[in-house]
Amino acid sequence: MKLEKYAKKVPGKRKGDILLFALSTCGWCRKTKNLLDTLGVGYRYIDVDLLDGEARNEVMAELDRWNKAHSFPSVVIDDDRCIVGFQEDKITQAVGGGKN
Repeated sequence: MKLEKYAKKVPGKRKGDILLFALSTCGWCRKTKNLLDTLGVGYRYIDVDLLDGEARNEVMAELDRWNKAHSFPSVVIDDDRCIVGFQEDKITQAVGGGKN
């Protein structure tokens, strides 16, 4: 993936390719990270507000594909769908919840 250089990896069970677009200061983004951690799934995240210049432009262009409003958090799953906002039930269901 072209954004790999900006993403931080969090280890866990492989439940698909999960990429979280977040802001470092966003409480809902923190809740989303905590939820993914609690579910024990591996994921990558990008704190967009910590980027600048071309890096931010590149990441925002990718986010635009999934969420034209550029709101946070935005969780992209398997480069196929996006869950916008902290939607605990939808995120849990999308990553398989407690299933192996």
